[in-house]
Amino acid sequence: MHPLARVLAVANTTLPFLSAPLLLGTRLYVGWQFLVSGYLKVSSWDQTIGLFTTEYHTPLLPPYAAAVAGSAGELVFSVLLMLGLFGRLSALGLFAVNAMAVISYRQVLLAEGFEAALGQHILWGYMLAVLAVDGVGGLSLDAVIARWRGARTA
Repeated sequence: MHPLARVLAVANTTLPFLSAPLLLGTRLYVGWQFLVSGYLKVSSWDQTIGLFTTEYHTPLLPPYAAAVAGSAGELVFSVLLMLGLFGRLSALGLFAVNAMAVISYRQVLLAEGFEAALGQHILWGYMLAVLAVDGVGGLSLDAVIARWRGARTA
């Protein structure tokens, strides 16, 4: 067997085992980012309302409703995503929260000098899109429930 073919064979049999831990790490990382953000919003509620009134320009909701929806979305979807419960829905929910954050704060995020901040939102959006499309992996409550349901119907 050619050495390159041997390397490819090993990669093809080894790398799929890393899928579940990689998806778990992705869920925990991106979920943590939004969980901390949501916690900061609710722990400084007056300041959050001020930011939504003066800085964030949400196109669909008035400032108070946007603050409540954004904070709730960050907290609820991030916990669900980290647990891997309703994983695809949670990833889509956080993707929407992330997109709304970029839209609402575009005057800063799209300005010169803020490329790194925008890059973080792009990275989070990409990670959330992967989780929404490919699923949250075998180390999740969704997978546990699916196995349990499969065992019950067998």
